[in-house]
Amino acid sequence: MASRLFAPVTRGLVWDLYTWCRHCDDVVDGQTLGHGREPAGADRAARVVALRHGTDAALAGAADDEGPFAALQRVAQATRLPAIFTRDHLDGFAMDAAGRRYDTINDTLDYGYHVAGVVGLMMAWVMGVRDRSTLARAADLGMAFQLTNIARDLGDDVVAGRIYLPGQWLAAAGAQLVPHESVDDATAARVAPVVARLLDDADRYYQSATYGLPHLAWRSAWAVATARLVYRDIGVEVRRRGAHAWRERVVTTTPAKLARVLQGGLEATWTRGPASTADGPSRRGLYTPATLAMLG
Repeated sequence: MASRLFAPVTRGLVWDLYTWCRHCDDVVDGQTLGHGREPAGADRAARVVALRHGTDAALAGAADDEGPFAALQRVAQATRLPAIFTRDHLDGFAMDAAGRRYDTINDTLDYGYHVAGVVGLMMAWVMGVRDRSTLARAADLGMAFQLTNIARDLGDDVVAGRIYLPGQWLAAAGAQLVPHESVDDATAARVAPVVARLLDDADRYYQSATYGLPHLAWRSAWAVATARLVYRDIGVEVRRRGAHAWRERVVTTTPAKLARVLQGGLEATWTRGPASTADGPSRRGLYTPATLAMLG
């Protein structure tokens, strides 16, 4: 819904970029549009290698005429998308393929950057952003989305053998998540405070991302503000449900989304007003992608 708020040219490029990102995620997880899960088994790493080859061809202008790599090629040709962004994103899928463990919050944040924060960088690049400070705010929004995803999808992820919550936090809470086993009620009660702590971190990234809005074209700011509000609502609901958050998937209703569309428009407008602080507070303490220092 939020993507429809973009200006037409930007919207087309955003959809193209999403097509490639969605394809990569589906291929590695054996899904279709993010749903279902086939056993990818030992060939998951090989799938990542194949994605790298297809991506390199797209960036070189040698993709097929149709499909997700052609979509990425259109984005690259229209925006000169830095190849390092696509490499960072594929590195995130490689983490899943390798079954990486996440012992500390820094481990979780590093994963969050590679699978979602860098998507924020790429989306902002498509919107015309080139300055590093605004790109960092865009990465913050992607990070916030991913931390919210981790909180919402905890039950499904554990059954799939993936645990993204920091192991140190779980140990301190006396919570033990067993890969490939469902989360029982007793475990959920111990895990709920850990998830709430993660959502506290997500809120810091959501707040930081707000200060990137004044640097976007107004329609882009409207779309981004709406997406930020809608996605944050998911985390709010996960927190409200507590230990019952994983009995069924948390979603945002259409009426709630429509209300956020209106609020997003007001927020995009307010951030341009004289009362706003365009640059915002320091990002000190937040994850900063090393990739930003490598941009020309």
